[in-house]
Amino acid sequence: MIVDLIAIDVIKIILPAAVTFIVGILITPYISNYLYKHKMWKKKAGKVDTSGTDTPIFNALHKDKEVGTPRLGGTIIWISASFVFVAVWIISELSIPGLQIFDKLEFISRNQTWIPFATLILGALVGAVDDLLEIKGNGGHIAGGLSLKKRLMVVGLIGLAVSSWFHFKLEVSAINLPIFGPLDIGIFIIPFFILVILFIYTSGVIDGLDGLSGGVFAVVYASYAVIAFSLHQVDLAAFCAAITGGILAFLWFNIPPARFYMSETGSMALTITLAVVAFMTDDLGGGIGLTVFPIVAAPLVITALSSIIQIASKKFCKKKIFIAAPIHHHFEAIGWPSYKVVMRFWVFSVITGILGIIVALVF
Repeated sequence: MIVDLIAIDVIKIILPAAVTFIVGILITPYISNYLYKHKMWKKKAGKVDTSGTDTPIFNALHKDKEVGTPRLGGTIIWISASFVFVAVWIISELSIPGLQIFDKLEFISRNQTWIPFATLILGALVGAVDDLLEIKGNGGHIAGGLSLKKRLMVVGLIGLAVSSWFHFKLEVSAINLPIFGPLDIGIFIIPFFILVILFIYTSGVIDGLDGLSGGVFAVVYASYAVIAFSLHQVDLAAFCAAITGGILAFLWFNIPPARFYMSETGSMALTITLAVVAFMTDDLGGGIGLTVFPIVAAPLVITALSSIIQIASKKFCKKKIFIAAPIHHHFEAIGWPSYKVVMRFWVFSVITGILGIIVALVF
């Protein structure tokens, strides 16, 4: 009987991943054709830094890569995942004769998946607005889309809403530390969560090379699926697995040369949802999901830190630490082919994901 229950839980996790991947593959031609038909790409290549000035090294490396390749590729991830979430829920609610198995496979639950599903959709929609403004352009200049300040404000507000729900509704006030156990910080869990979600959001700049963000995010979400399963948070594990399937469908078409870019609608959705998942696999689930985040998501953390260090150094020391930031562009600038950067990040991500799982299981 116990073996049967474990088998059902395993199927409950694996099946959404496979179905989401298939759905993502099937809808991609329609989305891709729409993006190309309506020329959903930037009208001028390049980017500007946080002060609004051009980034000559990045622009030289990518002058032929941004124009002509659509943005909004991240829609494949959240649309395919959302379709599977809703489809499984509807079938289980209708109790269709012959499909009662879906009652056991349904994983949309109030205590585990409502919040991450909500942040996924919120992040996707706000990111889509930014992408559309970026595509529209800004008077023919490179800059476009929502300003960094506005995006951080939106993410901060989402973080405030989610952390308030965690604290006041679910009575979460501690973070779990390996060996030492829970560290109760009371209401300060709210500003702490906001800082964490803002930091993780900044790691979305990893979406800078063909295939890079898709490979890294897939490994991170798959790792958290394993961690959630080990904590008996089966619904959350299935949710993470479904997201992984959507990411892999996107990656199938994003491998060099990229058919489209993930852009903000994908990166914002994935990063802020990842912050929620990390917290849900922490004190709320009896694990150390937040503590192992720097290990599981080491490529994301390093990418975010490289940008922050570069900005701080330029502002206070008037010099750059890296030739170009984030760090994957530094590797490009010193002569690494982009595909080598991407594949090495993939390998590194797999190793850190495995290490993070081991630490989570041991402690």
